[in-house]
Amino acid sequence: MLEPTRAAGLARLAQFAPRMGRHYAAGRNSDPGPGARQDVSELSAHVRHRLITEEDMVRAALAQHSPQAAEKFIQEVYWRSYWKGFLELRPRMWRDYRARVDATPITPAAQAAMDGSTGIACFDAWARELAETGYLHNHVRMWVASIWIFTLRLDWVLGAEWFLRHLHDADAASNTLSWRWVAGIQTPGKHYLARAENIARHTMGRFDPRGELNENAEPLDEPAPPAASTLPPADTPRGRVALLLHEDDVTFWPEGCDVVGVGFLPAARPFARAALEDGARIAAARTPRCAEAVAAADTARWAAGLGAELVMPWAPVGWCADATATIPARRARRGWDDACWPLARRGFFPFKENIPALLRSLHPPAALAL
Repeated sequence: MLEPTRAAGLARLAQFAPRMGRHYAAGRNSDPGPGARQDVSELSAHVRHRLITEEDMVRAALAQHSPQAAEKFIQEVYWRSYWKGFLELRPRMWRDYRARVDATPITPAAQAAMDGSTGIACFDAWARELAETGYLHNHVRMWVASIWIFTLRLDWVLGAEWFLRHLHDADAASNTLSWRWVAGIQTPGKHYLARAENIARHTMGRFDPRGELNENAEPLDEPAPPAASTLPPADTPRGRVALLLHEDDVTFWPEGCDVVGVGFLPAARPFARAALEDGARIAAARTPRCAEAVAAADTARWAAGLGAELVMPWAPVGWCADATATIPARRARRGWDDACWPLARRGFFPFKENIPALLRSLHPPAALAL
């Protein structure tokens, strides 16, 4: 696993950039296994906490490839922003998910699956990999979710919560909505079925679960996503501020402000905690004071002691937003999110049509077109 630092993320980004074109397009769905992956960046945890940003990824791709050659990689970066925007415009989906998790007990069959004791060799190996490394290849995540839902016939919310507990890149939007998509309830009636032939081909024969999977299951029958709401307005801080970082954006910086102190909210997960500490160190190097951990209940007093207004980066819908809802801070949002999130009102394909314009809106523009 890469170190949870911006320096490590940037080094890996530079190393992987030459493969963001045809290599990624051809090899991104294949998983030769831990230690052998060449055609995926394995930077998802760094992007999740914004040790490196989506814009960093896109610019790195276009620095070495034409827009056409890097099209698939760039689309996958924007998928993350699409999912974030989709949930941001429908916060009720997260509340409903959390309520259902709280009301759904873990059954012995679900626990056996989490423990890697189903008897399906590929699934059990992936369950162990998830527990031991905090990472799964993206295509593997789809296979695992599909086997969980359609072969093992377990409740999808328990599987989604299992992923959230273990993944270093655990993200409320990408995880919840991807599990819904596999189940056939994100895009109603369109589900994803794991097939033995596909698994054997894309694992280079490491696994071949022929005869073990339900390859004829129907999609789940649950309510479709609600209609999109309007993106809530963000604040534009000015003047003397105390910057409070959280695990959703550890490298945020309020441009045009006089930042006189940097604090960070402690995170429970080890990767997120280390990422926060690194981001806070980077930010503190630009201020007269050292970075310090600040408990949520003490944030107002901390900012007042600095004689500054409390400012924090926007926390998108998820557990971090829930935990910080009562903090009396001004919440600033990145331009990338302001540009992308309002476009997630329908499916990804209408969103995708906006990618060329989104690239042109970067300063300076990342590319003229895709």
